[in-house]
Amino acid sequence: MRYAIPVSSGLLAQHFGHCDQFALIDVDIRARQVLEKKVVPSPGHQPGLLPQWLAEQGVSIVIAGGMGMRAQDLFRENRIQVVVGSLEQDPEKAVLSHLNGVLDTGDNVCDH
Repeated sequence: MRYAIPVSSGLLAQHFGHCDQFALIDVDIRARQVLEKKVVPSPGHQPGLLPQWLAEQGVSIVIAGGMGMRAQDLFRENRIQVVVGSLEQDPEKAVLSHLNGVLDTGDNVCDH
């Protein structure tokens, strides 16, 4: 399974569409461990672009600090699960926390 984490300055970005990069993290869900991690540049922020682009990258789950409702709907249409409200942290730590059912989430920091 592949996760996508929006990244700015090496940490999970709080505003999904305004990140510089994405960490794409492949995991073994049975062993609950990271298999591979790569960081790729964001293709930019254009309406509707990121859900399709991340689907093409094989992403199953996105963890973000904040994301607008329309963007969340577009991800669901592309069969990508969205987890919002994550705190700014190391992307790999966020993924491992999610895999182990202990990811600390709060409010969606995006209001549009």
